[in-house]
Amino acid sequence: MNELFPVLSGLVVGLLVGPLRVGVGVLLSVVFGFVATVASGEFRISWGYLLVDIPLVAGSAGLSFLVTRAVRRSLS
Repeated sequence: MNELFPVLSGLVVGLLVGPLRVGVGVLLSVVFGFVATVASGEFRISWGYLLVDIPLVAGSAGLSFLVTRAVRRSLS
């Protein structure tokens, strides 16, 4: 359940990255990964959880971006 927020926020970032720049997507992935670590309380155990949450957000964002792009291309 703790990994739901990073995945959902990654999907949102991936949808927004199309009209925005990739640098903004990377920045948002770091921010949402940090928020996920703090919101879940995992930082109390170890800040190493950032190394899980940030890539989880970024991976979800990348996948969401690719799927969105493929759908837009197939519709046009």
